[in-house]
Amino acid sequence: MASTRSTTVVPELSLPSGNARPVPVIGLGTAAIFLPPEATKNVVLAAIELGFRHFDTAYFYGTEKPLGEGVAEAVRRGLIKSREEVFVTSKLWCTQCHPDLVLPSLRETLE
Repeated sequence: MASTRSTTVVPELSLPSGNARPVPVIGLGTAAIFLPPEATKNVVLAAIELGFRHFDTAYFYGTEKPLGEGVAEAVRRGLIKSREEVFVTSKLWCTQCHPDLVLPSLRETLE
C-alpha cells in the first residue's frame, strides 16, 4: 500500500443536531466483511487510501476492533493525520440494550 494521502474528495453533510463535524456521505459498511481480523484491518487501510472517511460497524459484526486497528495504522503510516479525520458509526445491539449493559457496551465500542 502506498503511504501517500488520498486526494479524493468525498461529499459531506452537516447534521441538524449541530455536530461540529460534517459526516462523509459515502461510507464503508463492515457488516458483510467475513474476514479474519488482520484482513479486515487491511480492507480499512485500503479504503482510507481510496479516500473513505466514514465507516459503519457494530459489536455484532466483529469488526469494531480491526476497524480501530486499521485507523490507528493509517495514522501511523501518515494516510490520515489523526483519528479525528475518520467518522465511525456503530450500533448498540439488541442484546446490549438492558440498562445495566448499555454503558459497558458503549465503552467497549469506544475502546
